[in-house]
Amino acid sequence: MPSTARALATAADVAYWTGRPVGTIWRWASEGRITVYGHGKNARYNVMDIDPAIRDEDGNIVTPTPAPPVVGRHRIADAA
Repeated sequence: MPSTARALATAADVAYWTGRPVGTIWRWASEGRITVYGHGKNARYNVMDIDPAIRDEDGNIVTPTPAPPVVGRHRIADAA
């Protein structure tokens, strides 16, 4: 269930947060796993709804974020 708090970030930032490639973030959005705020290059994703990757003390990825469940596609056109 998505949280009510929002911390919107670009696909590149979410890719780092999750330890996944940008293409995976775009795919998760198209599959309805994460909510998209805006369109195209202005699209943003709420990192509060996505678990972070597990990293070691040097910042290296130990375990990337598992794919969120499919809950339906949501696009918020007017991101605030």
